[in-house]
Amino acid sequence: MADTVQDPRLFRDTMGRFATGVTVLTFAVGDEVRGMTANSFTSLSLDPPLLLVCIGRDVSTFPLWERVDSFVVNILGDDQKAVSDIFARHGAPPVPDSGVAYHDGAVGAPVLDGTLAYAECRLSARYEGGDHTIVVGEVVNFSIERPNDQPLLFFAGKYRTLSPAS
Repeated sequence: MADTVQDPRLFRDTMGRFATGVTVLTFAVGDEVRGMTANSFTSLSLDPPLLLVCIGRDVSTFPLWERVDSFVVNILGDDQKAVSDIFARHGAPPVPDSGVAYHDGAVGAPVLDGTLAYAECRLSARYEGGDHTIVVGEVVNFSIERPNDQPLLFFAGKYRTLSPAS
């Protein structure tokens, strides 16, 4: 069995060699409507439709995530780096003040306009996961908004895009 990771930065850099899509998670708790950029996201189950996101306990919105009962995963296109940057900042502005257009979704959380796709979820479970909380959402509504456009990717600490098919 391998020893415990001794160099957290090297571990992070190693895991960063796995390319991921970029999402903005949006949610409402009471009168607070917030969003955060995340790439720790994956589908989990088709029946029932479940997905999971991992929320770092050090993010400014973490106290709200402990009270979330629904949220939206907004999947960003390669033209939405600025949207990702807005919600990646510590203490990012509430969604209504971010300058990013949105509409109210079926679960009471904002759906960002212009994304590639989105999935609206009701909270199904939370699990402890080291310095993160694993949040499982049951998908209750979803849509592919821009089926022919390319995703925004994150790899080795930088935004990336797909190269044209050869």
